[in-house]
Amino acid sequence: MIKENCQKGSFISQGVRCAATLHKPESTAPFPTILMVHGWGGTQFTLVTNYIKAFNDAGFGVVTFDYPGWGNSEGLPRNVISPWKREKTVESALAYTKSLQEVDHTKLILWGSSFGGGHVVRMAAEHPEIKGAIAQVPMLDGMLAVKAVPLTRMMRFGWDMFLDMANPFATRYLPIISPEGEYSSMDRDGAWRVEEWILTNLAQLQDNRVAARSLATMGFYRPFKHLKNIQIPTLIIGATRDTVAPFDEAKVKQLSSDKVEVRTIDANHFDPYLEPWFEGNIALQLDFAQRLVAD
Repeated sequence: MIKENCQKGSFISQGVRCAATLHKPESTAPFPTILMVHGWGGTQFTLVTNYIKAFNDAGFGVVTFDYPGWGNSEGLPRNVISPWKREKTVESALAYTKSLQEVDHTKLILWGSSFGGGHVVRMAAEHPEIKGAIAQVPMLDGMLAVKAVPLTRMMRFGWDMFLDMANPFATRYLPIISPEGEYSSMDRDGAWRVEEWILTNLAQLQDNRVAARSLATMGFYRPFKHLKNIQIPTLIIGATRDTVAPFDEAKVKQLSSDKVEVRTIDANHFDPYLEPWFEGNIALQLDFAQRLVAD
């Protein structure tokens, strides 16, 4: 669960007020801080409360936020995804984090997971002033994700995308996650565990829907092209059995600058958030983050 020692706030991105939260450590301000960039259908606390606690316990502040139209943020229509608009929101969230008096601006670390991991790769290539970055199970090549979808499912996606984009007055939604074999944007790699996690850890139901038009952006989003331009120490953690965001360790290493450290976990896309994989995953991240701020 979220600690009580947190400070709610907000920032404006593309004309929309976005909800944000600063989770404070016990250490004295200003403290090193991690800006968390979540993934495809998540809100600012989805699957990350254990990460927040671990980073807080290690002396790091953590900033989380909701994208426009998601969670506690304003904006209509709800639950629409454009990766390029989301990157702009991450820029706004970074500016907001830098504006917080309790944050040590010289020790900022970007953290992104899944789709958000792709955003962090782009940011790491464009912000040399940031101390470092962590991207776990990152979506580096949307085209690989598209190719992993069975043809019959892709045809149904196409029909829903067409109907959504053809009617600007009524958004057409599909489930974000579902049990394996049922219709949703993600039913592989045990995606339905996210629903169970939210009920157990946040004691609430999630808004399990995403606008169908969002799927049309996936194949065109390919942040691996920015790996060679990364200018800050960056840890990329891939999952060897990931079918949602397929990870090719050798290719990622080949495409990356010498600032990138690549590690893998024997897991699928959703395993690293959960035990028993979480313990080893967070250990890698804490070791990396602590090395960054040690000087």
